Amino acid sequence: MIGVLDLQGGVQEHLDHFCALNVPTRTVKLANELNGLVGLIIPGGESTCLMRLLHVFNLFEPILQAHQRGMKIWGTCAGAILLSSSGFKLIDIKIKRNAFGGQLDSFSSEKLIPAVSPTPIPLTFIRAPKIIHVGSDVKVLLRIENYIAAVETSGILATIFHPELTPSLAFHKYFATKCGVSVSDNDGKFAWNRQSWMRH
Repeated sequence: MIGVLDLQGGVQEHLDHFCALNVPTRTVKLANELNGLVGLIIPGGESTCLMRLLHVFNLFEPILQAHQRGMKIWGTCAGAILLSSSGFKLIDIKIKRNAFGGQLDSFSSEKLIPAVSPTPIPLTFIRAPKIIHVGSDVKVLLRIENYIAAVETSGILATIFHPELTPSLAFHKYFATKCGVSVSDNDGKFAWNRQSWMRH
């Protein structure tokens, strides 16, 4: 089972994507809800607020301990910041926050990421950071011009964009596979509803 940290940010959208892949999921607000998870998503949101809430809900150390036991973690946007040297220090990357500007500078694009999908993947950047340095043990999945947009190690996946805000299932399928979870055969997209968050 894969968990989605449910403190702030795009929770329901991640759940919807995994549902389309028939991957069992649950939200995580309490430390005991980490039990039995093979993977955890730290969604986008506001990184400073998320860090504060992790300590308020006493989740910081339990997440570290679960990762040490083998739980994979995927951080999107603010989640990627929290996995870096600014937070859990679980992946050797340096990040520049709000690197593209403010909310009005958000944008979408499409890129080919061969390790993840044989076809181009839509990418949504919202007040996105930039990965400006990676350590020698970090694999770069996507480099765009003068910055890095997606990286991984054996136990960590970090993306500065929001795959959950597109109809593409490619990254969710990739993370599930990374966690050892089988997924249903799917053509890579589904009828994603932009108002899905309203059900949460």
